[in-house]
Amino acid sequence: MILELENIVQRKNGQQILSDVDLSISMGAFFVLMGPTGCGKTTLLRVAGLLDKPSSGRVIHSGKPVSHRGKERLDVRRRMVTVFQRPVLFRGSVNSNVEWGLRIRGIPEDEIGRKVSSVLEMVDMEGYGDRDSSTLSGGELQRVALARALVIEPEILILDEPTTSLDPNLRFNLLSRLRDLHSRIGITFIMATHDFTDALSLGTTGAVMRNGRIEQTGTIDEIFYSPSTPFMASFIGMKNVFPAEFSADGAIVEEVIVRHTSNKRGHGFLAIPPEAIVVSRETAVTSERNHFAGTIISVERTGSIFSISVDCGNLLIVSSVTRSALSELDLTEGQDVYISFKASAVHVF
Repeated sequence: MILELENIVQRKNGQQILSDVDLSISMGAFFVLMGPTGCGKTTLLRVAGLLDKPSSGRVIHSGKPVSHRGKERLDVRRRMVTVFQRPVLFRGSVNSNVEWGLRIRGIPEDEIGRKVSSVLEMVDMEGYGDRDSSTLSGGELQRVALARALVIEPEILILDEPTTSLDPNLRFNLLSRLRDLHSRIGITFIMATHDFTDALSLGTTGAVMRNGRIEQTGTIDEIFYSPSTPFMASFIGMKNVFPAEFSADGAIVEEVIVRHTSNKRGHGFLAIPPEAIVVSRETAVTSERNHFAGTIISVERTGSIFSISVDCGNLLIVSSVTRSALSELDLTEGQDVYISFKASAVHVF
């Protein structure tokens, strides 16, 4: 692991912002830190980047705990760089901004020129070196901030919600640029975001925060397709999340028995992914253990997919179907249908 956080607690002005946070980030990963606004993402990034000292807990870099003061801490800090949500450039040219980190490190003049030219090309800003920083657009400013960070060749690049203030086109371009940069240079990226698109587009691993704590960590696929708590299911937008009483026969949800494959007993929650639910006009014999009759109460388009809400008596269940399936089945509001899904598709919390 290139970076580990152990039992991090952070208090400010009498308020506890981070509570016993543990994280492990592998070398070369694109780690995405997600969570709603105000959950503590920026505070955690500042601790991870050694910009702030935690109230308690340890930051471990390359297997060695980082001291809270002294030259050792400064040496590690110089191997990381943080690009904030709204980066501020110095007055002067693009070149003078990008080369600043090299100059304070005493890099020879001829090497500075070569490195600055190379990194500006890397972020698609070649030819902008003499431009005044005050004339840059939002997207150009972000790319210069990236160049300024990358030119010192850090081991870890930390990005605090870099796409938040950009319009859709600039945001798409920056995401593409970050994906390309991570692939080309292979350093560890740590990025905070509250946007799922960013995580799915860029992340290899990640974590979700809630109220200053880590709710779930893992690969991006694990986080989005196997949420571990009701909050996680809600956070990623999973539909069909229900409280349930679990027994040996299945889960009782609003007097309906839902079959599943877990060994859970007692009170809990379950979720049925809409994409796992099959809608049909006629009942059929299948291997799926859950079958319900119902009536379509709404058909809504969500991008290229349609959400079909089916009233199954005591349960309102949402299924996702493609345009072709919708047309082929001729599904409309008020129509009686059957839904089915496998027991193994049911997530249990």
